[in-house]
Amino acid sequence: MGSPHVSPSSHDNMEIVHVYTKKRSDFGRPCNFSDRPAELRVDICPDPSLGEPFLERDPCDVPLQCSQDMSEHEVNTDRYESVSCGINHVEGGWPKDIYPHEMEQTIRFRKKVEKDEHYCNTVLQLGSVMEHCIKQNNAIDIYEEYFEDQDSVEDMQECPSAKTINIFRDPNKVKRTVTSMSWQPGGCRKLAVAYSCLDFQKATKDMSFDSYIWDIENPNKPEMCIKPVAPLVCLEYIPTDSHILAGGCYNGQIAYWDTRKGSQPVDTSKIEHSHRDPVYKIIWLPSKTGTDVFSASTDGQVLWWDTRKISEPTEKLILDLNKEGNLDNALGAISLEFESTMPTKFMVGTEQGMVVSCNRKAKTPAEKIVSTYSGHQGPIYALQRNPFFPKNFLTVGDWTARIWSEDIKDASIMSTKYQMSYLSDACWSPVRPSVFASVKMDGTLDLWDILFKQNDPTLSLKVCDEALYSLRMQENGRFLSCGSQLGNTTLLEISPGLCILQRNEKSLVAAMFERETKREKILEARQRELRLKERSRSEQSKDEDAGAAREGDGEETPEEMIARAEAEFFEVIDAELRKKEKEEEKQRVRFSEGLGGGGGVWRVRMRHVTVHNVSRKLSLNVQDVHVYYLSIH
Repeated sequence: MGSPHVSPSSHDNMEIVHVYTKKRSDFGRPCNFSDRPAELRVDICPDPSLGEPFLERDPCDVPLQCSQDMSEHEVNTDRYESVSCGINHVEGGWPKDIYPHEMEQTIRFRKKVEKDEHYCNTVLQLGSVMEHCIKQNNAIDIYEEYFEDQDSVEDMQECPSAKTINIFRDPNKVKRTVTSMSWQPGGCRKLAVAYSCLDFQKATKDMSFDSYIWDIENPNKPEMCIKPVAPLVCLEYIPTDSHILAGGCYNGQIAYWDTRKGSQPVDTSKIEHSHRDPVYKIIWLPSKTGTDVFSASTDGQVLWWDTRKISEPTEKLILDLNKEGNLDNALGAISLEFESTMPTKFMVGTEQGMVVSCNRKAKTPAEKIVSTYSGHQGPIYALQRNPFFPKNFLTVGDWTARIWSEDIKDASIMSTKYQMSYLSDACWSPVRPSVFASVKMDGTLDLWDILFKQNDPTLSLKVCDEALYSLRMQENGRFLSCGSQLGNTTLLEISPGLCILQRNEKSLVAAMFERETKREKILEARQRELRLKERSRSEQSKDEDAGAAREGDGEETPEEMIARAEAEFFEVIDAELRKKEKEEEKQRVRFSEGLGGGGGVWRVRMRHVTVHNVSRKLSLNVQDVHVYYLSIH
C-alpha cells in the first residue's frame, strides 16, 4: 500500500511524494541464471533420397535490384498565359503649389532649393558614395565581351539544325492562311502577320478580317490587332520606322497603319482607283519623305502610291509585253522585287512563269519593260535578289528554285532538282550569300547552302503537317518564321553554322556565280549558232522552192513536154547505139585476128525498139542485141 510522504523543504514550497510497497513473496520464485556446457539434444543425418528430384545448379546467379521500382507519368498542365504590363513614369515630387509644366515656377523652385544648406550637404555626402560606385564600374565591366572582335572560327563538324522557339496560332475560330509576314525593323522583337483565305469563294461570312502583330516571346496573345477593310494578303514594315506598316487587301485596296494611332488604318485607297485583283506584294521605296510605296497584283498592274495622299496612285505600269498598254493582254503579277542599290530597276514575277525586268525612270510606259526571263512552268511565288550580289536573283515556281544572272535571259545559271512537292516561297539569308531557305506544300522547310552542295538541301525539316505558304528570315539571320495554311506561324532558331558568315565565303560565291554565268553564256552562244545554221538552211530551202516556183511560172503544154522527153530519150538511145557499134567493131577485129584471117560474116540482129506514151508517161521496151559470126568454108 502507499502512503504520502512529505519531503522537507522550505516553507514556501512543499513536495508531496507517493510511495507504494509490496511483499517479496508476492513476486513468485526468483530466476537463477548459471553457465553450463552445450548439450546435443537431436541429431538428424542427411538423407540422399531427398535430393533425387532436384538438379544441382553450380554456379547459381541470382540478380538483385537494389534500386526502387520506378514508373513514368505524364501530365499536360494548363498553358501559362503571360500579360505584358508597363509603368509610365512621369515627373513628380513637386510641391502642391508648383505646377510642373510651368517653366518659370520650376526654375524658381530649383534655385531656391539649390541655395538651401541642407541640400548642399546632402549632395556632398552622396557624391563620395556615387564616386566610389562609378570607379568600380570603370575598373571592371561585368558585361564585357572579351572575344567580340575575334573572327568566328569555322566549325565544319557542326551539324546544321533548327529548333522551334514558338508557335503563334490564329486566335479566330475559322482558321485562315498566313499569306505574308514582316519583321519589325531595329530590334526585331515583333512580327507582323497577315491572314487571308486565298481559296476562291470559300471565305465564310463569319471569317475575321483581322491581322496581328506578335511579340516573339509571348505566343499566347497578339500584342496588337490590325483591322483592315478586307482580308490582308501582304503586309510590310517601312525599314526606317518601327511603327508604320503598309498592306494590300484581297479586294485590291492599299492601306497603311501607324501603330501609335491604334488598330484602324490611317488611310485607305479608293476602291475605284485600286487594283482589280488581290494585292500579292507591296514594297516601300527609299525616298526623302519616306512615304512612297508600290504594289503588284494579278490584274496585270504595278501601281505607285504616296501615303500622304493614298486615295489614288501616282504612277501606273501595265505588264503588256506587246508594249501596247492593253490590260487584257497583261501578265498577272504575283511577286515583286526592288533593290535600294538599284533605284531605277525593279522586277516582277508573273503567273505565267516569267520574270519581267523593268526600268522605272523610262520616258514612256512601253520603254519601262526592259527584258524577260522564262524558265518556270508555273507562277513565280518568290523573287528576291541576293543581298551581296544584286545581279543574281532567286525565283521559286513549280517544283524548283532557280538562281539567275541578269546577263543570261534564256536560262538560269543554277537550279535545284525537281522536288516531290510544290514550292511556295523562298528567301535569301541576309548574312550569308550562299544560304537560302524554301518551304513546300507538304509542310517541309529546306535550308540550302550552295557552297556545301547544290543537289540536295543542307537541312530539311518537317515543320507541320499542313502546307506552308510563306517564309521570312530575320535581319540577323538567326530566326526564321514559317506561315502555314491553318494560320500557324512557327518561329525557328537556326544553328550558328547557317547564320554566321564563313571565311572567304563572299569570294567563293562570287567565283561560283561568275563561273556558272560564263558556262551559260557559252551554251547560249552555241545555241545561237545552231539556230543561225538552222535558219540559213531553212532560208536556202525557201530560196530553192522559190526558184523552182519561178521556173514553173512559164508552164509548157503537154505536147511540148512529150516532144522534149522523146528528143532527150532518143538522144540517149543514139548515144548507146554508137557506143555498141564501136564495141562490135573492136570485137570483129579481135575475132578476125584470132581466126588467122579466115573468111566469115558478122551479123547483128536487134529487135524493134518501141516507145509508148500513156498519160504523159514514157516507157521503153528494148530487147537484147544478138551478134553472130558466120564462118564461110
